[in-house]
Amino acid sequence: MIRPWKTLESRLIIERKWLRLREDRIETGKGAVIEEFHVLESPDWAATVCVTQDQQLVLVEQYRHGLQGLSLELPAGVIEPGEDIAQAAGRELLEETGYQGSCPELFWSTTPEPARGRSAAHFAVVKSAFQKQELALDETEDLRVVLLPVKDLSLIIDKVQHAVHVGALLLAHQRGLLRV
Repeated sequence: MIRPWKTLESRLIIERKWLRLREDRIETGKGAVIEEFHVLESPDWAATVCVTQDQQLVLVEQYRHGLQGLSLELPAGVIEPGEDIAQAAGRELLEETGYQGSCPELFWSTTPEPARGRSAAHFAVVKSAFQKQELALDETEDLRVVLLPVKDLSLIIDKVQHAVHVGALLLAHQRGLLRV
């Protein structure tokens, strides 16, 4: 039987707007003690698999400093405190792309990095989307909207940099939410 680990001590190392880093002293289920186990905490976020009326996948391309390059991704962003997850996905889609469509339908939630991370990622699908408005980016965002045919999903997946976004696209396809 696998037993949970026990936190013997915990101290906060960094606390910022988008990140908390905690250092725990833990005892594993087998009784071994790990003196320094680091846990990253960040806000939960939502992303949208969005398909237009003419079967285009709505993506965004933006610079990612960790990658030090451009990244093709699903429109996504942080869920505000108290905000409904599906509404957050739709809000981020509209802000980052100007697109809106059917009510966002949640189809997957996961933890992108469960070994050391505490944030959750939630994925919704929006169908029959159309461009409703111009982008409404905040001062730190600089991105461009990329429309690619859903029928080219295999090629699109090869270009997406964010692994959990790849998983969401594959799962959406497997569940029949994306018709290739």
